[in-house]
Amino acid sequence: MPLQIRATDAEHPSALLDLAWGLPLAEWPEESLVALPRGISRHVVRFARAGDEVVAVKEVGEWAADREYALLRDLDRLAVPAVDAIAVVTGRVAADGTPLEPALITRHLDGSLPYRSMFETTMRPGTVNRLLDALAVLLVRLHLVGFAWGDCSLSNTLFRRDAGAYAAYLVDAETGQLQQQLSTGQREYDIELARVNIAGELMDLEAGGSLHPSVDPVTFAEAICSRYTDLWHELTRESVYPVSKRHYIDRRIRRLNDLGFDVAEMQIQRSPAGDTVTFLPKVVDAGHHQRQLLRLTGLDTEENQARSLLNDLEQWMATQDDYAPGDALGARPEVLAHRWVRDVFRPTVRAVPRELRGSIDPAQLYHELLEHRWYMSERAQGDVGLDAAVKSYITEVLPHRTPDPTPNPS
Repeated sequence: MPLQIRATDAEHPSALLDLAWGLPLAEWPEESLVALPRGISRHVVRFARAGDEVVAVKEVGEWAADREYALLRDLDRLAVPAVDAIAVVTGRVAADGTPLEPALITRHLDGSLPYRSMFETTMRPGTVNRLLDALAVLLVRLHLVGFAWGDCSLSNTLFRRDAGAYAAYLVDAETGQLQQQLSTGQREYDIELARVNIAGELMDLEAGGSLHPSVDPVTFAEAICSRYTDLWHELTRESVYPVSKRHYIDRRIRRLNDLGFDVAEMQIQRSPAGDTVTFLPKVVDAGHHQRQLLRLTGLDTEENQARSLLNDLEQWMATQDDYAPGDALGARPEVLAHRWVRDVFRPTVRAVPRELRGSIDPAQLYHELLEHRWYMSERAQGDVGLDAAVKSYITEVLPHRTPDPTPNPS
């Protein structure tokens, strides 16, 4: 059987042919590889450069590779945070004719880190909490679309900075199942697996001296269950309101929006007596602020970054002479938003020298500048402006900012 690369999402699929498919992945030459931190995996995984892309290559059986490839493509279609599947490679043969295991290729998630790299320096309890919050949100998002993970853990997740929090991405779908809807038992099984896996991973870090003394592995692992339960309840509970208080429905929708979720479909029912209304969000989509910012500006960011940038955008729009919401003569929000990107966002990001900002992506950088401006303005008891914040950020913050454990490979 000849070498076959089934690719649907590679930017330059022909570049995949240049990789050392005639060698076992563990023996690939250094010149083919990219030095990036890897998480723990039951399979051999390596990062390589294919044209302009950095890809993760995992050796796995053909059936498992095809299955995981299809699941990752489904999750992409459902807009769930997961690594992008690029290709499945089969028909690999060594120089002596020995068959080699097929490979699954995924795109490296720019700016992301496995949890072990994040614990290279002892992580504070508050940061551990933010990681678990991100993982709980990811698990809820998976369950909302009917995906049972089957192996939720820190090891199977990548984390990216998202304003003051983190965003979690699924990196291993090998044990997953996608269904129309999950039962309570299936969801509880996933949560219990997450609790056991996370406790074990934190105990491993504790044994290696990489865990803060105040972090108890069992307590922190159990906390993800309560985080998940609280979020799931808020997103899916049925509410009954007096008919005179039906504006509470709008308030509930706004609260869901604040959590970063859109109510794409809902069920509202009046009681036979006509004195109450029942509200049930039937389909809840994640990424409310993300989609709003993308629609207005074309900027594709994480959810918390989008919330921060939207707040700044709205404040800036209110200062423009042609800002007149609801007035046909006023500029459309999309026009003002693109002006903000051109005149405010891009010049501000470019004012920070590229060699100083390193792997900080533009949206995260702008958010940090906004935060720094706020702190400076609080101290000065008045708005100091972005220009002053940028100058101060470059001289006072960047030199002391803890860098990511690895540089951005791109």
